Amino acid sequence: MISPRRNHKWDRFDVALLNAVQENNQFTAEQFAEKVGLSSSACQRRLKRLRAEGMITADVSLVSPRATGPRVTLIVLVSVEREQADLFDSFKKAMRNHPEVTQCYYVTGSADFILVVNVASMEEYGTFAERAFINDRNVRAFQSYACMQQVKFTTKTPIVWHEDDV
Repeated sequence: MISPRRNHKWDRFDVALLNAVQENNQFTAEQFAEKVGLSSSACQRRLKRLRAEGMITADVSLVSPRATGPRVTLIVLVSVEREQADLFDSFKKAMRNHPEVTQCYYVTGSADFILVVNVASMEEYGTFAERAFINDRNVRAFQSYACMQQVKFTTKTPIVWHEDDV
């Protein structure tokens, strides 16, 4: 969990707003005010400041998986051949440009990267894997894990306020 101690500009109202906006960024100013305990204009000013400071980086809508039809989610562990900055940067850039890759993490451990890949079918994944991994000379190995069931999914960053955080 993130603690406001890292950013002394936050107070309990900012924390409450950050949690509320993660719940639903389409709340009206009046709904934010009710949840937070401030006036609607104070909430609007604070949200504007939090966006300007980069504490809120995007306002998005999550599309229901039912809207897109059946999808296959895969977790992919990728190991690269040579650990050189330019090759890592090249791989990162390539992953940013693949729409199938919904998340990419540079990690410690036995793999160098962990990806979340979302495709319509295993056949589509095979085509993607060939393009993204097999044809990349710097990819030493990759392991794919097909997700059978989504147990938990959230985009929320948990933020808690402690009275001693002042």
